[in-house]
Amino acid sequence: MGVREPVAMEIPAEEGAAARVPPRIRRRLLEGRASGGGGPASAEEIEAKLKEADHRRQQFRDWLSCKARKKPRSPSWSSQEEDYGQRLEARLQAAEQKRLSLLAKAQNRLAKLDELRQAAKNDVEMRFEKEKEELETRVESRVRQAEENRMRLLHADMQKRAALKERTERSLVQKATSESKYTERVRSAILAKRAAAEKKRLALLEAERRKARARLMHIQQAAMTVSSQREADRIKLKEHLDSKLQRAKRKRAEYLKQRGSPCSSAHADYIKHADFLSRKLARCWRSFVKSRKTTLALAQAYDALGINEKSVKSMPFEELAMLMGSPTALEATKALLDRFERRLTLCQSASSSSAENIDHLLKRLATPKRKAPPSRDGRTRVAAKRPARTSETSRLSRYSLRVVLCAYMILAHPSAVLSGDGEQEKLLMESAANFVREFELLVKTILEGPGRASRQPSLDAAESSSCQKSYDVASQSKFKTQLVNFDKAWCTYLYGFVVWKVKDARSLEGDLVRAACKLELSMMQTCKLAADGQSHNLTHDMKAIQKQVSDDQKLLREKVQHLSGDAGIERMDSALSDARSKFFEAKENGSPLAAPVANVSTPLSIDSSGKLPPTEVNMNSKTDAEGSRSVVRSLFGASGASSSTSPVNLPTENEQMVNEMLHEDGGAIAGNSNDARTIEKGFQDKVRETMEKAFWDVVTDSMRGDKPDYSQLINLVKEVRDSLHDLAPKEWKEEICENIDLEILSQVLKSGSQDTQYLGQILQYSLDMVRKLSAAAKDDEMKASHDKLLSELAASSEDNDNGVSSFVIAVIKGLRFTLEEINNCK
Repeated sequence: MGVREPVAMEIPAEEGAAARVPPRIRRRLLEGRASGGGGPASAEEIEAKLKEADHRRQQFRDWLSCKARKKPRSPSWSSQEEDYGQRLEARLQAAEQKRLSLLAKAQNRLAKLDELRQAAKNDVEMRFEKEKEELETRVESRVRQAEENRMRLLHADMQKRAALKERTERSLVQKATSESKYTERVRSAILAKRAAAEKKRLALLEAERRKARARLMHIQQAAMTVSSQREADRIKLKEHLDSKLQRAKRKRAEYLKQRGSPCSSAHADYIKHADFLSRKLARCWRSFVKSRKTTLALAQAYDALGINEKSVKSMPFEELAMLMGSPTALEATKALLDRFERRLTLCQSASSSSAENIDHLLKRLATPKRKAPPSRDGRTRVAAKRPARTSETSRLSRYSLRVVLCAYMILAHPSAVLSGDGEQEKLLMESAANFVREFELLVKTILEGPGRASRQPSLDAAESSSCQKSYDVASQSKFKTQLVNFDKAWCTYLYGFVVWKVKDARSLEGDLVRAACKLELSMMQTCKLAADGQSHNLTHDMKAIQKQVSDDQKLLREKVQHLSGDAGIERMDSALSDARSKFFEAKENGSPLAAPVANVSTPLSIDSSGKLPPTEVNMNSKTDAEGSRSVVRSLFGASGASSSTSPVNLPTENEQMVNEMLHEDGGAIAGNSNDARTIEKGFQDKVRETMEKAFWDVVTDSMRGDKPDYSQLINLVKEVRDSLHDLAPKEWKEEICENIDLEILSQVLKSGSQDTQYLGQILQYSLDMVRKLSAAAKDDEMKASHDKLLSELAASSEDNDNGVSSFVIAVIKGLRFTLEEINNCK
């Protein structure tokens, strides 16, 4: 085995052109660049790589030195090996030098590369800054463009939403219009169906009525047939009995004739006369039952009215007055009272005793004769054609119909009928209760007495005589005793009633005379009349005032004539003349015009001698003037707004109604057309108040609950806006529509926020507009009332912030007040 010879490597040390980089090193450099991110390597990385290369070189050198170490060989070879060692050492040194030169070149190249890298880095940084600035400028421009695009898109979206909202509103309006038309069609169809159903129901009722009438006629014909057959049988039986009686009479007459009795002819005449009287009595009884009816029938007719102590206490005053004013109640009660009077007269004549004389009390109740107004000429002429009353019919009835019915009204509604609470009123109430009790007990005695079933309308002489014999003596004595007790209770009640009526009539007369004086003085003061009663500068309004005052005084004069007769008219004329004289005296003396108004004398009070001395009436205030006009309007049903204040002594509405009942002619309660109109107007006012209260209750209930309905509230606000729009001039109409916007109000209410502030602004604007449209003289008064209302509403909303009820109450109160103010303005 031969020894390997070392291989010598020649590495040129001279500098020249850069040698070609070996592929391995180039690959290593490329990998280093790739691992470094493709950019130039830093100085630290180059130093690390150089240290790693130096380390590898040192390892290679060590490996190479170990490999080149001399082995123990034979001495013959030592010199040769030394030569090789020296050459190798020289070569290594040359290689080292070469390496150092290469390292220096590499370091120089690396330094240049580092400089280039730094320059490239600076260039890159400058380019980065420039690109950054350009990018910022481009970004800003793009941001501005994006903002412009966004605003453009928002504008387009808003336009789209507005168009959509407009289309929605238009569709909603069309839908509401179609729904309203559909509702109207449905309503008209329902009304048509209801009318058809009502017509069909009436047709069915008419058919049933015809069937019932035919059935009744058939039954009546059958009954008449049966009754006629029975009557025929009875007539046959009667004829048979009469024939038997005639035969018996003839036989008896023949027998007596044969015996030659002297009194036979007289006895036969007596029998004939008795038979004639019995037949006449039966005929009179049948005529009496048919024309005047029996006491039991009259009591039953009165009992069917339902007027008793228990029922009248549960009736309202107006319903009781209408019941007592009905013609059926008046006729039934009048007939029963007249029958009681006749029965009392018969009982007193049978017992040879006389009833208590109460003519002086009945004269107090008598209504003085009064002249008929010009509008009743036709009725007066017709009445003049009637035959004159006889002395029997013209005399005063013992039991007055009006006073009897008033007892029930006093018993049921004492506070409404009686104005005071004095000793006379208490005695009147007690006597009325006792009289009603005795009256109802008497009627009950008649209804529940024995012999009721045996008294029939068709009775002949034999049946009537047997009926009269069947009455129980005890029941007759009970009826007579009860009738006497009833008359005593009537006398006691009549006395108390007359005392109260005279006092009330004088009080009413005083009120009427005071009202006439107030009207006269107010007219004189307004028209500025001279002492001769004439004024040369009368305007159209003054003439209208004079005409209205004369009409009112004419009505008052008729009422005074109706109450007190000619004496009352004289007292009224005297009071008017005194008022005129005092007015002119005060005017001549130069005192204020209100001075004569403060001392108007009216002869209304009663002194100890029974005469009527003058009394002073205070008439110096506007309230009294308005009160006098309200007296005339309330008594005679004239149109016009009623004043909120009235004099203290004016009678209440119920007292006026009772006085109207007391002072009617012929026992009729509703005879006077003016009084009937007064009652009807009062009833209509109460109905109107009830309907108005029901309407506001419905509005209040609709706004309460979990799902409130504000449609009626919006309709009321629309009514306020339309009313102001109609009253306002042209230049204010647009402002009213802008300030009272129903769309905004509906949106606020539908949102459920219950914004009282917005509603308060609407109410305040409406009230301000009403104040602008009203007269300037009422500006301060209206402003004070409006401010008071708004402060009350604000206080109530602050006190009751926790509930819906406070919001509802405040809104309803404000709207109601606003509508009333608008109506007053109209």
